[in-house]
Amino acid sequence: MRTLISTAFISLDGVVEAPGGEPGYRNSGWTFKDIEFVPEAFEIKGREQQEATAMLMGRTSYEAFSPVWPDMEEFAHYRTMPKYVVSTTLTDQDLVANWGRTTILRSLDEVAALKETEGGPIIVHGSATLNHGLSDAGLIDRYHLLVYPLLLGAGKRLFSTTDKDTQKLKLVEHEVYGNGLQKQVLEVVR
Repeated sequence: MRTLISTAFISLDGVVEAPGGEPGYRNSGWTFKDIEFVPEAFEIKGREQQEATAMLMGRTSYEAFSPVWPDMEEFAHYRTMPKYVVSTTLTDQDLVANWGRTTILRSLDEVAALKETEGGPIIVHGSATLNHGLSDAGLIDRYHLLVYPLLLGAGKRLFSTTDKDTQKLKLVEHEVYGNGLQKQVLEVVR
């Protein structure tokens, strides 16, 4: 079974919305405002590209990433990696041509079936709504979190508010940086 990894920039109060400057959110671009850049904190981002063999995202994140990421040198490994977009509305005509093979999945059942295929880890970037469904369905195996020392209040959150049984996590890697940023790698305990 393939490992499904959710990776996120997240505020201390759980917000993941618009970290890179996406329009429409009052705190858009919060990852780069008032936080000193510490390169070593982002080592995990390069490691994720080397470890992952496929990328999974929701429609909103696909629409935000696909016009930009194909041409960004820092995401070069993702260009040729198979991509999967979970959406009930996206069509093949909506997909960009310069970002490698992209497959549209219509349900979490299709994500579960993808996890059963041969291959290495699948990485999930962004995709707050998709993360809620994946977590609630027990499909996420690991979290890679860069936790920012910020309280953003309103905004999309990584974790759902579904009333469910406790889900235990095991901290397998952790580091704190001089700017207050924390790296947390957590495995889901089954």
